[in-house]
Amino acid sequence: MEKVDHRHRHRERIAEVRAGTSAERVPYPIRIRQAEVRAVRPVGAGLVRVTLGGPGTKGFEAHAPDEHVKLIFPEPDGSLRLPEPNGLMLRWPRPAPTSREYTVRRYDPATGELDLDIALHEGGLGADWARTVQPGEPVHVAGPPGGRIVPHTFDRYLLAGDLTALPAIARWLEELPRTAKGWAFIEVADATEQIELAAPEGFEVRWLHRGALPPGTAGLLAPAVQQLSLPEGERIHVWVAGEAGEIKPLRRWVKELGLGKGEQDITGYWKRGEADFDEDHEHEHEHEHTAAGSEER
Repeated sequence: MEKVDHRHRHRERIAEVRAGTSAERVPYPIRIRQAEVRAVRPVGAGLVRVTLGGPGTKGFEAHAPDEHVKLIFPEPDGSLRLPEPNGLMLRWPRPAPTSREYTVRRYDPATGELDLDIALHEGGLGADWARTVQPGEPVHVAGPPGGRIVPHTFDRYLLAGDLTALPAIARWLEELPRTAKGWAFIEVADATEQIELAAPEGFEVRWLHRGALPPGTAGLLAPAVQQLSLPEGERIHVWVAGEAGEIKPLRRWVKELGLGKGEQDITGYWKRGEADFDEDHEHEHEHEHTAAGSEER
């Protein structure tokens, strides 16, 4: 069955999915924008918040906690290869330009400010950029291509991830109704990487500390989640993101729970040893380019 593209009526489709009982990814019109760095500040010891603004961020689309944009970086020779508008999509040059994906942490339509919280992986292209970028510098932003719209009608929500998933989990907890119930499991190095979270009262937040172990090697996340005792007869929505190998056991776990496509979303945001990992191959058509993923979010 051919998938219907609702990009031309995305706001209407978002409202329809929100009013329903099952989650669905809704594509948005995809833009390329030139923004300006307005501010840079640490968020805990593991993240740097880069705030973007300027005329280019006006009318930005932000509808889902885990939606992402691509930052386009100059090539090694200093050239900048940008995608071009193509109707409601983008036409990307080939080979794909150097880019990294980041979760949209916040967009304020009143000020036009866009926040990206970037994980400080050692040797990461985007992390190195975030450490050194100065206010006033330009940056090109593509997307978001769409977002997974989750109705607020589930009995409980289970969120789990590592530092790269923390910006999305933080936004999830802010945007869920204050009556929402559930759990959030977040693996970080130690207490210095923990941040303040605006979780609803009915949420239990569990920080998992891996200590000196390298990211993606601790094996803490899946066992902690699998030990949960889920209430019988309740509708649960599961959202998990992080290192691809670390979250793999949870793919089997949600299948064993019998959760359908509209009740769970498990995504590898990065993979140990791969600097340019992109799991979203099924969504490549949204950007019209070959995968240009990320070891960072």
